[in-house]
Amino acid sequence: MDVIVARNRAELAEARRALGAHGGISRGTAELALVPTMGALHEGHRSLMRLARERADHVAVSVFVNPLQFGPNEDFSRYPRTFDADLEVCAAEGVSLVFAPSADDMYLPDRQVGVSAGRMGTVAEGTFRPGHLDGVLTVVLKLFNLVRPDVAVFGQKDAQQLAMIRRMVADLDVPVAVVGGPTVREADGLALSSRNRYLSDDDRRAALSLSRALFAGAERRTPAEIRGAAREVLDGEPAVSLDYLILVDPATFEEVGDDHVGEAILAVAAKVSSTRLIDNVTVTL
Repeated sequence: MDVIVARNRAELAEARRALGAHGGISRGTAELALVPTMGALHEGHRSLMRLARERADHVAVSVFVNPLQFGPNEDFSRYPRTFDADLEVCAAEGVSLVFAPSADDMYLPDRQVGVSAGRMGTVAEGTFRPGHLDGVLTVVLKLFNLVRPDVAVFGQKDAQQLAMIRRMVADLDVPVAVVGGPTVREADGLALSSRNRYLSDDDRRAALSLSRALFAGAERRTPAEIRGAAREVLDGEPAVSLDYLILVDPATFEEVGDDHVGEAILAVAAKVSSTRLIDNVTVTL
C-alpha cells in the first residue's frame, strides 16, 4: 500500500478512517504507532520505524520542524528539510501514514496555552536552551491528540526529551505507550543526527570526541571515575565547546551522588564550530 500523506487535520482524520485506526488492540498488537520526527530522516529514524512496526498494525510518521523548540539564535531556518527523500524512506520502511502539517495548521495564531516541562525542563538542555523542552512537550501532546496513536516511539539519543515525554504521559494520564529505541551510531561511533550534515571533515573528526568521551566514562565504575575519564577526553579536543557533561538519574535528570546504585545516564552536549550535538550512554553503577 502506498504511503498516505496528510498535510492538515482534515486529511489526517480521513487517513485514519482509511486505515481503520480507532485506537485499542487488534490481533494482539496496537493498531497505530507514531514516530514523531522533524524530517531529514536517517538510519536512526528507520530503526524507530522498524520498532514501531513490531508494536502496531500501522505506523504513522510525523514530519514537522517545530518552531516552538528552537531558540531565537538557533538553526530553525536552516534545519534540513528533505521531504521527498523522507517519503521514500517511509515507503521503504512500510509506513502507512505521513502527517506533514504546516506551522499554521499546528498552532493557532493567538496560541496561549502550552505544556510546561517543570523542574526537569530547567536542567541540562533546559539550561542551555530555555523553553526548548516546553516546545517539545507541547508539540508531542498535540501530535498525540491529533494522530491518536496507541504507541509512540522515540530515540534514546534525546534521553532528556524521552524522560520528559514519559513524565508528561504519566502526569497528564495520556493514553499512549511510550517506547524508547536505542541510539544508532555510524561505524566510527558518531551518533546519527540530522545535524551531522552540517559538519565539515575537520568538524566531524572533532565531534568524534563526544562518543569517545562517553565510551571512556562507561568503562569506569564510580561516578567520580566516570566523570573524570569522560572529561579527560573532551579536554583533549580544543575544537569542542562543551555545554555540559553530566551523570544523571534516568528518570529525573538530577546529578547522581557518589552512593548511587543502578542505572545512570552519562550525557554530553557541545558545539563543534556552529553545530550543536548531543549524545549519551547508559552506565550501571
